[in-house]
Amino acid sequence: MDMKTPLSLALVFVSVFAVYCFDHALSTTVTYDHRALVIDGKRRVLQSGSIHYPRSTPEVWPELIWKSKEGGLDVIETYVFWNYHEPVRGEYYFEGRFDLVKFVRTVQEAGLMVHLRIGPYACAEWNFGGFPLWLHFIPGIQFRTTNDLFKKEMLRFLAKIVGLMKEEKLFASQGGPIILAQVENEYELVEWAYGVAGELYVNWAAEAAISLNTTVPWVMCRQEDAPDPIINTCNGFYCDQFTPNSPSKPKMWTENYSGWFKSFGYPIPHRPVEDLAFAVARFFEMGGTFHNYYMYFGGTNFGRTAGGPLVATSYDYDAPIDEYGFIRQPKWGHLRDLHLAIKHCEEYLIRSDPTHQQLGHNLEAHIYYKSSNKCAAFLANYDSELDANVTFNGNLYFLPAWSVSILPDCKNVIFNTAKVVSQRILAHTTTANKLILSATSWSWYVEKPGVWGNNSFTESRLLEQINTTKDTSDYLWYTTSINIMPGQSKEVFLLIESLGHAALIFVNKKLVAFGYGNHDDASFSINEKISLVEGNNTLDIMSMMVGLQNFGPWFDVQGAGIFSVVLIDPWNNKYDVSAEEWTYQVGLEGEYLGLDKVIHANSSVWIKGSVPPINKTLIWYKVSFLTPQGNGPLALNLTSMGKGQAWVNGQSIGRYWPAYLSPSEGCTENCDYRGEYDSTKCQKNCGQPAQTLYHVPRSWVHPGQNLLVLHEELGGDPTKISVLTRTSQEICSFVSEDDPQPADFWILNMGFGSRSPEARLTCEQGWHITSINFASFGSPQGNCGAFSVGTCHANILPMVQKACIGEEQCSVPVSTANLGDPCPGVLKTLAIEAICSD
Repeated sequence: MDMKTPLSLALVFVSVFAVYCFDHALSTTVTYDHRALVIDGKRRVLQSGSIHYPRSTPEVWPELIWKSKEGGLDVIETYVFWNYHEPVRGEYYFEGRFDLVKFVRTVQEAGLMVHLRIGPYACAEWNFGGFPLWLHFIPGIQFRTTNDLFKKEMLRFLAKIVGLMKEEKLFASQGGPIILAQVENEYELVEWAYGVAGELYVNWAAEAAISLNTTVPWVMCRQEDAPDPIINTCNGFYCDQFTPNSPSKPKMWTENYSGWFKSFGYPIPHRPVEDLAFAVARFFEMGGTFHNYYMYFGGTNFGRTAGGPLVATSYDYDAPIDEYGFIRQPKWGHLRDLHLAIKHCEEYLIRSDPTHQQLGHNLEAHIYYKSSNKCAAFLANYDSELDANVTFNGNLYFLPAWSVSILPDCKNVIFNTAKVVSQRILAHTTTANKLILSATSWSWYVEKPGVWGNNSFTESRLLEQINTTKDTSDYLWYTTSINIMPGQSKEVFLLIESLGHAALIFVNKKLVAFGYGNHDDASFSINEKISLVEGNNTLDIMSMMVGLQNFGPWFDVQGAGIFSVVLIDPWNNKYDVSAEEWTYQVGLEGEYLGLDKVIHANSSVWIKGSVPPINKTLIWYKVSFLTPQGNGPLALNLTSMGKGQAWVNGQSIGRYWPAYLSPSEGCTENCDYRGEYDSTKCQKNCGQPAQTLYHVPRSWVHPGQNLLVLHEELGGDPTKISVLTRTSQEICSFVSEDDPQPADFWILNMGFGSRSPEARLTCEQGWHITSINFASFGSPQGNCGAFSVGTCHANILPMVQKACIGEEQCSVPVSTANLGDPCPGVLKTLAIEAICSD
């Protein structure tokens, strides 16, 4: 039951060797041929995963990268985020979460390689697609086309990043970890909108990248017309059918979506690991040699970094490592086993192109030969419904529907994508320390609707919001007066139309309506019956942004805010208020006063009391809380709140909107992984908010009192907010006698030997198994979290307790020699439920 397997020993050796190489700054050459990237003269089969450095904190980068390496990755892929690296033209920022050099070095220290996606367009559900907003205000500029102003700025930033990487000796030829660079990003999806200028821009971008002499290959993802020597790569849920645009280029997959992003008002996307593994295996079966998960760790859109419209603060992405940095099982473990199985085939994959063999309807094999009698094979059943038995090389194999089996010696199956034997974690049994804030002393500040400062200004028209606020705030007040003469109707309909994203409407300082759009269409209209008074009436509109657009042709000129205001009387007479005099105020008064800042925590504007007002619009709340014990990340449960923003010790944890519920239909209790996946196939949490828990990194809090500030826009109850930290998890294993042995037992030319399948249990790093709740060998019934003893049962609880309690990880061989034989002649299964705790 020793967990120091050949894989872990091999990883230790690789890490030591890699660190030795990096310490001595050995130069590495990176080229490519039609099969693969060629590193120091050898073709490589590489697994990669996306981790975006600003979506976590430097304190956890090493752990995230270590978990990625343990999961079988060779490469970490990240975008570079121009808008935060150059917030003001010519003024650069590379500190804290945006310390790009430190992140790349952290990857290097772990012995992994880097794919640097400089872009500088990122998309990535990131605010304005990663472009700085000052770029938008350069007179005459047009983004992502043959516009000289744009090309000049783009080349300047590309050169800045490449120059910085060279100065720090981070390219492979300098002994660094960067083996690939990317210019532009998925331009093919919008190129049609730019016509001939788009085609010229692609060629210019390629030439600009090559001129920077990085000494590593450049890629353009999802760009069929990428000119030589730029490698065009595939993005999508499946890329097995992808073919590069030149026979001299390798088949590479830069974005395999491990799930999908969350949006306010939408259900939560989920991609089953069986389908994800199937897609990966099919890609390598069909000749692929470089593959990247988008995302391997998604993280958090802290502050106002989330793109738009209405992208949620959580960027969890259903990734193998969750938003908080915890391993997501069984996704992480099943993919780790897949990576190891593919790695066992590497020497075959790099030697030849695959040979195809049809095995039946929707059944096929692809064989890679090292010599005439040595080969590795992938057997695929791409039928979405029917399982099959196939004969290959004289042997019979069972292939579940929508699955691939991997045979590193063309004989023994060491992995099947549909057979998940890695452990599972029950999310609903995760326990947490919970600190409710209701009994604490509160402070609050209520904003008054409308213009609040002497920096307001007037225009006789409705202004577009982004050009007005320059994204210095999510908020813009539109204020005007409506004069009702004697005899005019006081009961009218107010029709307001907006480009997005949300708006609060006040008539005579009273809230009368709230309108909002959604991620797919941020525009909306409000048609509300209102009562006016004779004489002067005030109309105040708080227009709200929820992330700048980050995708689409000409997305940089897509507007936001109010564009039409009309009054309609009972006789259907229309009075267009749009061209009247409007007074504008950018931002909130609380923003101007700095109420989110720690230095203003004792400002005299705060009202103190033991019971704060609840369900009020435009109110700021302040409270102190004690940090729960432990070292792990925290979460704020904001279920009781409406919509707004939150700060902890002055750090913005992002936008929240629990009041926006997803549609009640469209989710499935048990999703069938078989058949092609899209982001709407396996949704969860219908009728619920997209997000209720908000990540607070442990490094953002300190022992003793910490400051929480919220700006609530709609109304909520802050006394029901709680602070959570994860303290334990229930993990399960369910492995049968006929399941494949762990792939790390496989030894080339020797096979598995006499090894048997294993049930493996692993806690989070630093956690330990504290109890075994269930253990049975025989015919256990039920699912993980609800196992029960079957008609065939061997009580192995004491044996498992002895092997596992107190350990961070343990394994139990699944064999009658080890566990006894309670029912001879019957196929038996081992089921274990355990508790991990910190």
